[in-house]
Amino acid sequence: MTVWFVVAVPLVMMFFALAMERVEDRLKHVAVQEEEVEEFLEQARPNEVRALYGHGIGRALELFRLRRLGGRAAKSKTRRPRGVNAS
Repeated sequence: MTVWFVVAVPLVMMFFALAMERVEDRLKHVAVQEEEVEEFLEQARPNEVRALYGHGIGRALELFRLRRLGGRAAKSKTRRPRGVNAS
């Protein structure tokens, strides 16, 4: 009986460690980057801060990213090609 216990405990621990490694790997991709949080805190608008308070950092960062991407898209749309004159 003791032999089975000596063999089973390390095997169970090894499988548990492998399972936790897979969970940790998934969480690394979902986690928020420190730089994103710093940038958010420096440049957040009131509606984004309300989202942070009401829905958490995930939703607040989603709104922040959408605003930044929307601003870049609007800037690229308003630019004129170099060969076109304004007259």
